[in-house]
Amino acid sequence: MSTSTDVRLAGLTTLRIGGPADKLVEVTTEADLIEAVRSADAAEQPVLLLSGGSNVVIGDEGFRGTVIKIATRGIRVDADMCSGAMVHIQAGEDWDVVVQRAIAEEWSGLESMSGIPGLAGSTPIQNVGAYGHEVAETIASVRVWDRVDNAVRTIFAADCGFTYRNSRFKADPSRYVVLEVAFQLKLGALSAPIEYAELARVLGVEPGSRAPMTDVREAVLGLRRSKGMVLDEADHDTWSAGSFFTNPILDTPAEVPAGAPQWPQPDGRVKTSAAWLIEHAGVPKGFAIGAASVSTKHTLALTNRGTATAKEILGLAAHIRAQVHQGFGITLVNEPVLVNCSL
Repeated sequence: MSTSTDVRLAGLTTLRIGGPADKLVEVTTEADLIEAVRSADAAEQPVLLLSGGSNVVIGDEGFRGTVIKIATRGIRVDADMCSGAMVHIQAGEDWDVVVQRAIAEEWSGLESMSGIPGLAGSTPIQNVGAYGHEVAETIASVRVWDRVDNAVRTIFAADCGFTYRNSRFKADPSRYVVLEVAFQLKLGALSAPIEYAELARVLGVEPGSRAPMTDVREAVLGLRRSKGMVLDEADHDTWSAGSFFTNPILDTPAEVPAGAPQWPQPDGRVKTSAAWLIEHAGVPKGFAIGAASVSTKHTLALTNRGTATAKEILGLAAHIRAQVHQGFGITLVNEPVLVNCSL
């Protein structure tokens, strides 16, 4: 465990935005992670848990309290041909490294989430997903530190409250600290069914069919690069927090604007495209407020062109949300966590 004071947080986020923290504690073991949280809670200090910094906007004033940077490591595997692979992953493991290992070991189910930045412990919080799949499909359980009960708990998937880009951990962020995530993965070289039409087209397969996981990974990375969604220091389109808005889920198909994409949901509601709404509300790629700009590759990413502030990013987000609401009566919801700032 290492401790620093007055550390600027911008360097720990993919947006490269954020003021200083009073104290930064980096933890490399599960025991240290629990102890750092317990100590801060006992001292009644505000706590910010920082993972890969890829889904957060930190205010220009920074964070008055203790920031705990999670850097725990470890992967434990139990595998057999009947039950597949049960893979226990510490929260601080790099997510894309986990996906690469899964493909190499022929653990099927994570390949469509290649190239997503961040750490493994964040995936259940956000119910991370891409190209037709989400981690809720393969998570067996999540081991957490419960800050209310002061105890380590294992929460099985059925009790995680997974919905689109949400979970019980996101709904109650001050209570749970993710320590480890267990994934139940099938064995084999073929991917999970290809559910996303764009990915199926690139792979040259029919939707619902399977493909070699190595091919799926390369196709996904190609699509993500074309949208500025693979981190690249030299490409300011990747200086973002990923998709800034979630795709709206509406009560009935009649609420979907004419011409907008729509995807029926299991509960009878319908999802539509936030990117389509933004573009058709008159906000083009590259639209900027100061040094904050809509990506030149994808309208869902709000980017830092080099000197942007949180105020500029949120000002751009507020403008986009107002344009969409004025044009379609739909209020976009931000996907990144906002720390010491608001939209």
